[in-house]
Amino acid sequence: MNAVHDSMARQGLSRPRDGRILGGVCAGLARRFGLDPWITRLIFAVTLLVIPGSQILIYPVLWILMPSEERSFAAQHLS
Repeated sequence: MNAVHDSMARQGLSRPRDGRILGGVCAGLARRFGLDPWITRLIFAVTLLVIPGSQILIYPVLWILMPSEERSFAAQHLS
């Protein structure tokens, strides 16, 4: 599992600590592709209405596979 997390992190796919609504998957995808997180959430919702089902499976899988963004060194020691 660490190999998958490392591979996704190298590609710029990680779930940010700030701006999450549920798991941060849409926010992470938006950051990777240079979009606003609300646009990716809207696309997710619209595709869920048009093609029901697959997104319900894809979101939890991405939630597990995408690593959470690491905290900065200063933030780790301040909390």
